[in-house]
Amino acid sequence: MLKGLLHHHQEQYVCSHLRFPYSDTRRGTKYEKGKLAMVVSVYQLMPTMFNKLIKGMGNGERFEGKVIIVTASTQGIGFAIAERFGLEGASVVISSRKQQNVDVAAEKLRAKGIEVLAVVCHVSNAQQRKNLIDKTVQISFYWNLSKHQSYFVKVQITFNFILICHLDLEKYGKIDVVVSNAAVNPSVDPILKTQESVLDKLWEINVKTAILLLKAAAPHLQKGSSVIFISSIAGYNPGASLSMYGVTKTALLGLTKALANEMAPNTRVNCVAPGFVPTKFAAFLTTNDAVRQKIEGDTLLGRLGTTEDMAAAAAFLASDDASYITGETIVVSGGGPSRL
Repeated sequence: MLKGLLHHHQEQYVCSHLRFPYSDTRRGTKYEKGKLAMVVSVYQLMPTMFNKLIKGMGNGERFEGKVIIVTASTQGIGFAIAERFGLEGASVVISSRKQQNVDVAAEKLRAKGIEVLAVVCHVSNAQQRKNLIDKTVQISFYWNLSKHQSYFVKVQITFNFILICHLDLEKYGKIDVVVSNAAVNPSVDPILKTQESVLDKLWEINVKTAILLLKAAAPHLQKGSSVIFISSIAGYNPGASLSMYGVTKTALLGLTKALANEMAPNTRVNCVAPGFVPTKFAAFLTTNDAVRQKIEGDTLLGRLGTTEDMAAAAAFLASDDASYITGETIVVSGGGPSRL
């Protein structure tokens, strides 16, 4: 809770309870949990602007204060999921194989006021998986002052306008939600004609790395945390061009059940099985007019899905509204056939 303003020389400070020990090396002071400390340094800040910021604090968003990791999240479904969580108050950790991709995606999210940490991570690389987790729990985040009143925030001001709020944390120390979204489909060959190296890659990226990422994240998952796998409607009925890919997605349905049992009661494990969504990943299907019309005709709602549809399902499963749901898969396919 905001306590007031202190005037010190030409600086103004906001006092707030800290939620963790923080050492301020600039002043040689160690702030202990629960004690008041000078946490916001504001230069040349107009009172009206400051009051507007204060009124925006603590707005009750359902993922406020939560830390969310989403793999393969610089475009498509993964990006939409990260965006949805961020717009509902979460701090999101996005990742992808290429630095340029994570940088571009991060800027798009920050432009919408979302707190984001962007990390290069090829999920099949053990060191990069470790780095993703390490940077999540030991990070320096860019945060909006309007959303947070209980952390050490340094506000840089130029010409009476706030440029950026920078949250310096020695260790964030937790993960609330992991969304495992990374997947590949390098071949459209029938299973018995698929090369062994391709079979290995499909299994490694689509199934094995999901397990290994959770092994690394598990020590940091909080009580009440959530894991969400992104499977596919192809996991229920692997089509000709998605056969082995579909089988790996079927495996995620079983993995969801097994880990829900293993990680209960502190962590819920669920799954989203998207129908066909016109993303870059599915372009070989959705850009073909005849195929697209066939897919749309097979759905009860007569349309393809959107990335926002999938993000909404993931957000529901991670929210308190789904607090009594674990080990389940939600099929988001517009009524497309979806049973084993």
